[in-house]
Amino acid sequence: MLPNGNNCFWNQNAYSLSRKLAMSLHTLIQKIESKSFKTTLPRIDIGDTVKVGVVIQEGNKQRVQPYQGVVIAQRRAGLHSTITVRRIFQGVGIERIFPVHSPSLQNLEIIRRAKVRRAKLYYLRDRVGKATRLKARAGEK
Repeated sequence: MLPNGNNCFWNQNAYSLSRKLAMSLHTLIQKIESKSFKTTLPRIDIGDTVKVGVVIQEGNKQRVQPYQGVVIAQRRAGLHSTITVRRIFQGVGIERIFPVHSPSLQNLEIIRRAKVRRAKLYYLRDRVGKATRLKARAGEK
């Protein structure tokens, strides 16, 4: 038996207090994160060919560098959502992971939509040339 008269170490009052504190912290974090959400983003699907404008800092100058490729993966996690874009540059496959709600992402434009039946297109890593083509989705760009 504990000095406070309880038979167990678990204190229900401490649990409810910590739960309320955790809930208030959660709402506080949501309020802070809601300011960083981008609301003007287009709907991005796997297989889309996108052009991403990334802000590049060179010395004291800033410029927007376009990066065009196929979305091969997407992670939907609220503010921490990311897309993985793959392109072929001088015969070498390059993949970049972009945080969708990052301030360094200036713009996101969908060039072409493709019909795919997978959630992740990692099989494109093993393919070269015309084998990497995806069928266009009917009725869309």
